[in-house]
Amino acid sequence: MRVDFTSRQVAIPLGLVWLAALAVGLVGVAQRFLTGHEQADYGSYVPWGLWVGMYIFLAGLSAGLFLIASLDILLKLKAFAGTARMLLLATLVTLGAGLLFIWLDLGHPERVWRVYTNPNFNSVMAQIVWAYTAFGALTLLALLLLLRNARDPLLSIVMVVGIPLALFLSSAVGALLGVAAARPFWHVGLFPIQFPVFSVASAAALLLVMVALFGPRESSQRRQLLWTLALTSVVLQAVKLFFLWADLSQSYYGGAPQNEEAIEALLFGRYWWAFWFLQIVIGSVLPVAVLIQPRLARRPAWALAAGAMILGGLVVARMNILLPALVVPQLEELEAAYVNPHLSLDYFPSVMEWQVFVFILALAVGAFLLVYRLIPSATWVEADT
Repeated sequence: MRVDFTSRQVAIPLGLVWLAALAVGLVGVAQRFLTGHEQADYGSYVPWGLWVGMYIFLAGLSAGLFLIASLDILLKLKAFAGTARMLLLATLVTLGAGLLFIWLDLGHPERVWRVYTNPNFNSVMAQIVWAYTAFGALTLLALLLLLRNARDPLLSIVMVVGIPLALFLSSAVGALLGVAAARPFWHVGLFPIQFPVFSVASAAALLLVMVALFGPRESSQRRQLLWTLALTSVVLQAVKLFFLWADLSQSYYGGAPQNEEAIEALLFGRYWWAFWFLQIVIGSVLPVAVLIQPRLARRPAWALAAGAMILGGLVVARMNILLPALVVPQLEELEAAYVNPHLSLDYFPSVMEWQVFVFILALAVGAFLLVYRLIPSATWVEADT
């Protein structure tokens, strides 16, 4: 299976779906700017929701994509030959989408420039904003150098500088949550170590999807790369599940009431279905069952399905990290003290939040496909061409 997005049979239906998604999403974006956060379901007790979860996912994904691109540019692994252009382009798109999610989540997004003019570098957030700016600039420079001349020595220097920056960004998001001592569920020392693993896992899954969609029809390199990514994804899923077990067991046996309540909400309470069904079964068990079989893993259709399931599971996993800590009251009987729609410990994304979600993802997919088509050298290049 290889999708030809230039054919009328494919381009017209997908274009109509894309336009519909963009139109539906624009309604939500308009509501966000006209009414602020009034139409969102989060509030004073649960201040973060779907958009923050997507920011965490996409920002980590962009760092993981950059790291995998280094396998082609720096290590010159034959299986990954020619993927760097696609990966660096996806890095820029996912980084932009993640930052757009968090920008719309801000109460006053127009004030973001103050982080540059008056930064407090003791703040993890300020460090992250400046690092994102440098990372985006380095990624763009690397892509331009790669499109101009794959053997440019400056390209290797840019990639070497970008690797520790990518690692910092993926771990810094974990640190941003981990330093919040008032939320014991997040206050885990392993968070900054876990998040780079999650970043690479999500990047490997997305590359499975992209190779299935854009790889050459008949190619031994394509089959080899699909199998390599399948094994990598299986190993990373095992590591991810180990981290999950370590976090939950340590937190639960620690006996802290807020931790116990958060874990019970995740495993047996209001989010049990998201954890067991979406994150574990669909996001881990089913794709691993496919990817451990060489015959299936080398088939683009199966690889596409497995990669998509892993990506969906990792999105849910971010929400399952974010929400359980927020839906536990920090003070006993807090929810009953005052009555107001925005003073609630219940959260599920509102229609407006989903509309903005659809808009940003449609915008990201459209941007990727547009550049992928307009810049021929950004498309797949075989190792022996």
